[in-house]
Amino acid sequence: MIIDKLSNGNIYKALGPRVAAAFDYLQNNDLDKLPDGKHIIDGEQLFALSFRYTSQPIEAGSWEAHRRYADLQYIVRGEERMGIGLQGRLEEKPYDESRDCIFMNGDYTDIITVKAGEFVIFWPGEAHKPNLAVTTPAPVAKVVLKIEWD
Repeated sequence: MIIDKLSNGNIYKALGPRVAAAFDYLQNNDLDKLPDGKHIIDGEQLFALSFRYTSQPIEAGSWEAHRRYADLQYIVRGEERMGIGLQGRLEEKPYDESRDCIFMNGDYTDIITVKAGEFVIFWPGEAHKPNLAVTTPAPVAKVVLKIEWD
């Protein structure tokens, strides 16, 4: 997992061409005007999902991890908390290949707060519980870049 400010995004471009393209997309588009939904950047190897929602109480969130894609989650507006943990410490449900998602149950390992202008990268296999309210539910705008990981 990596957490940082988008202004430091160029540091992470050395992680590979898809990661570099993901940061280029974030740095060169007006994300506040990006309509909700899926936006293709490089076929199914790299795409963006734009969301506007109200953050939720901790008990309402769901643990998840992915096998095929890394998640680069960027907060455009607002802030949210995210649970982070090791996949093996949580009880796994069957893998849903069509959604590239393993849902899990269990207690937190740790919680981070991510604010507007900041991002988190969750690598395949890293458990996370996104969309959580910092204090009370509040509006959030977020773009998640799905980066196929070989």
